[in-house]
Amino acid sequence: MTSRLGSVIWPVVHDERRALIQDLELLQPQQWLTRSLCPDWDVHEVLAHLVDTAKSTRLGFVRSMVAAGFDFDRDNAAGVARERAEDPHHTLAEFRAVLTRTTSPPAPLATRLVEAFVHGEDIRRPVGISRDYPAGHIATALRYQLKTTVKMGGGKERAEGWRLVASDLAFEHGTGQEVCGSAIVLLLAVSGRPVAAHELTGSGAAAFAQHSHL
Repeated sequence: MTSRLGSVIWPVVHDERRALIQDLELLQPQQWLTRSLCPDWDVHEVLAHLVDTAKSTRLGFVRSMVAAGFDFDRDNAAGVARERAEDPHHTLAEFRAVLTRTTSPPAPLATRLVEAFVHGEDIRRPVGISRDYPAGHIATALRYQLKTTVKMGGGKERAEGWRLVASDLAFEHGTGQEVCGSAIVLLLAVSGRPVAAHELTGSGAAAFAQHSHL
């Protein structure tokens, strides 16, 4: 089952890495310092995190977590510091070098989709770059986030009490006031990222946009 799932997920992850590399090649020097959607990280630091997680293995993850005292934030910060080169283009070169890797922390493979899509938008949105993501795979990432607690990096609690409806594919979740938006916008919102009010419609749109990234 895992190998079959991997044969579907990894090509998507590799495509997303490749697309992000192409977008980052166009950045101006000052844009690398732009604050990302990911709290406390700029664009360059998010890229360093992506390099770190691409290199991660199950055993390596356990070792790094032990070294960080089982503190996820501390472990992530250590990874960013380790992989962030002085020159962002050197960090980008390292990301190219890990483009086709299929190693992962000990987590469900759907997390690789979440990471690729959410961190891709963490970087792109603040610097004004847009991308059309594969909606079906976004739905896989969204379903994973909706069944995973916030404590474990998901968004289950953020979605409670709302009826989420994707506008670009057949996807509905939950009950309550309706919130409609594209699958990528819903994924960002339940992952704790800010989305613009105009990206959502429905009776619960305004309240959900404000609530989701708190």
